[in-house]
Amino acid sequence: MKPTPDAAGITRTELDKRESKDFALGPGPKRPRDAATLILLDKTGGEVRVLMGRRSKKHAFMPGRLVFPGGRTDRDDGRVTTGSELLPEVFAKLQGGRGKALSATRTRAIVLSAVRETYEEAGLLIGEPGDYQCRSAAWQAFADNNVVPGLANLRIVARAITPPGRVRRFDTYFVAAWRDSVAVVLPDGGPTHELEELVWLPIADAMHQEVPLITKSILQDLQARLAEDPGLSPSYPIPFYRMRHGKFLRDLI
Repeated sequence: MKPTPDAAGITRTELDKRESKDFALGPGPKRPRDAATLILLDKTGGEVRVLMGRRSKKHAFMPGRLVFPGGRTDRDDGRVTTGSELLPEVFAKLQGGRGKALSATRTRAIVLSAVRETYEEAGLLIGEPGDYQCRSAAWQAFADNNVVPGLANLRIVARAITPPGRVRRFDTYFVAAWRDSVAVVLPDGGPTHELEELVWLPIADAMHQEVPLITKSILQDLQARLAEDPGLSPSYPIPFYRMRHGKFLRDLI
């Protein structure tokens, strides 16, 4: 995979300038919070398309931008029952680049939060048809629609840590799934209505939309990866973006 994304290697000053409309700059948390976003891919018709949604211009965080469904991780997600677990290679990707290993519960929570947020923001329930029971109100829609959430078909395709100097900071994992992983599409969308518009776009077209800089970089990475690894093998190296010594770096883990 060739490291060509726009964000790689630029200085903190330049990054602050280019992201000033997407992130509120200022003294924020020193420790970024766990987060996850889901990249849903459709490979029908010979051209891979990606699902994106537009955030309201009233939002303080990335207003008016096209983004992937996702958000902050809820630790309770890690205790949710699933029909399948993460593949060992995927689990390892979630541990990569860390000095201390995550617990199994926290690791599951990160990935499952992407699944939950995709339901809440887009009304898409990822999993397999079947009887499902849960104690969490956040997952009740899966039980109501007879969908058993699963982890075996999910892949990690990138990780990015929000640089210092932002009011909000996240350690975000980009989780990918194919469109046929969606078991139910709710006709009225998700309950939060956080995304005002949902669109399926070819990856090359999505790069040129109103997307955040890091999103454009992830799309470039994904396009390059699919050219070499169209099946998204679980052990394939993933890009890891973070600020170090005044530059926004891109490494592989």
